[in-house]
Amino acid sequence: MADQEQRSAKRFDLRLPFELLRSGSIPLNHRTETRDLSSSGVKFSCEAQIPVGDAIEYLITLPASNRDGSSVRLRCLGTVVRLEPNQRRNSKERPFDIAATLERYEFVRPE
Repeated sequence: MADQEQRSAKRFDLRLPFELLRSGSIPLNHRTETRDLSSSGVKFSCEAQIPVGDAIEYLITLPASNRDGSSVRLRCLGTVVRLEPNQRRNSKERPFDIAATLERYEFVRPE
């Protein structure tokens, strides 16, 4: 019998601006983009090797709305659930793929 993925939420292949702000109590400023996104988590490539189980804080920038043209950012809190070498890596890509939960979020508008 083949292994089946056990996911609770549908993943969407979205490339959105992503900024890793904090891992545990360590401030970070890693900018990259999402690889995929769901209502319960995110996958992204990163230069930092963040251990499974670490709490992280990150920002995801959503596209501008048609009404006012301003982008909306989500400030998210989650936990790293998977860390693996980036198998698709070329000279422009980060060495690690990280999957993290999306446990809490708030909308942040530009000031």
